[in-house]
Amino acid sequence: MKNHFDLIVLGAGSGGLAAAKRASSYGARVAIVEGDRVGGTCVIRGCVPKKLMVYGALFRDSLNTASSYGLDLKIKNFHLPILLNNIRKEVDRLNDIHLQLLEKSGVELIRGWGSFLDQNNILIKSTFASKKQTRKINGKNILIAVGGRPTRLDIEGSKLAWVSDDLFLQTDFPGKILVIGAGYIACEFSCILNSLGVEVTQLIRGERLLKGFDTEIAKNLSISMRERGINLQFGNTPVKIEGQQGDLKLISNSGLEFNSEAVLFATGREPFLDGLNSEYASITSLNGKIPVDEYSATNIPNIFALGDVTDRVNLTPVAIDEGRAFADRLFSGSSRIVDYNFIPSAVFSNPEIAKVGLTEQEAVNKYGNDLVKVFRSEFRSMSQSLSKKGPRCVLKLIINSDTDKVVGCHMFGEHASEIIQMASIAVRMGATKSDFDRTMALHPTIAEEFVTMS
Repeated sequence: MKNHFDLIVLGAGSGGLAAAKRASSYGARVAIVEGDRVGGTCVIRGCVPKKLMVYGALFRDSLNTASSYGLDLKIKNFHLPILLNNIRKEVDRLNDIHLQLLEKSGVELIRGWGSFLDQNNILIKSTFASKKQTRKINGKNILIAVGGRPTRLDIEGSKLAWVSDDLFLQTDFPGKILVIGAGYIACEFSCILNSLGVEVTQLIRGERLLKGFDTEIAKNLSISMRERGINLQFGNTPVKIEGQQGDLKLISNSGLEFNSEAVLFATGREPFLDGLNSEYASITSLNGKIPVDEYSATNIPNIFALGDVTDRVNLTPVAIDEGRAFADRLFSGSSRIVDYNFIPSAVFSNPEIAKVGLTEQEAVNKYGNDLVKVFRSEFRSMSQSLSKKGPRCVLKLIINSDTDKVVGCHMFGEHASEIIQMASIAVRMGATKSDFDRTMALHPTIAEEFVTMS
């Protein structure tokens, strides 16, 4: 059993896997340490199973409006446990694929939780062996890629609530749920659960949804969610939960009481640094995160960090690129660093929100009000033209009038994520409004509105 490696990766999520496999492809001796299933948050309890739930919700919505297209479809039986079980099977399949790819890459997978003994040595406590075992390994370089976990509010009775991880473990959903939060996780699950027949109330501490997204776009989502029957309660902060599973009462700071069968905390995520003993390696942390430079280096020369444990952009594709760029630099002599400009992002609500670049307010703050032009289009998509149901699409382009460059592209409506992904290429390349105007429209589509705005 070899115990010395060129690179030890702590965490087999998206970023860790990318770094480990790329490093191994250069001939490095690599170990990856993981105490849970391989694949990380995105594959096991995040993006992938959530998106499959989104598709299940959309199918049900489509059936409800099928009559306008001449299809007399009545949902007599909807077996939610079947959907949830099928999602778990797909997650298991993806976990197996990641295991196979790791084996083919030559990376040694060590099952267990790793913690620092010093700046080169890691102690691993096995979680998969029949007997409790430990193993010590030595690494010339160590990469921290342990990811994050959902935050739980520090209030009385907080253990009675679920976090997003718990939602993926359910074999059925309650008839009534209270969702806490204003971010994309809260909005996504509120829309999913609502479409799957659950009565949803969402508590928001502030006065708007989706901080960081365009204000107008977020407002349109609020209107749409209320039209769908989601009870949005702004200006409410939870202070106490009491009762038992299936019969809970939440009390807010305004004195309002909310009765529900379940409560879901969707109030953000935090780095999963518990048990890492990073202080034994003298690794600096700040506000619960590990600061790194543009090369993913910590304050210790041979220790690096990437993904959700750092103070940068916490998105799966970003972590993957960070992992590959890190391995390229360390083992192939590359000088490539990750470009954090114009990263597209989406909220898989119903309908979707997606964006790339600056919001209207961010552009004004950066360039000044006189140099920002906003082009927008609002319309009902053709898929809704017969049913006359559902919210209208909203598309926005934010222009720096000094250069005519498109500095922001935003959309609220069906297929927003797919459309913005392709628009990101043009925006990142520095496309101007004139470039958009000269692009021939593909008719009839939603996306053509981006090249016909005047």
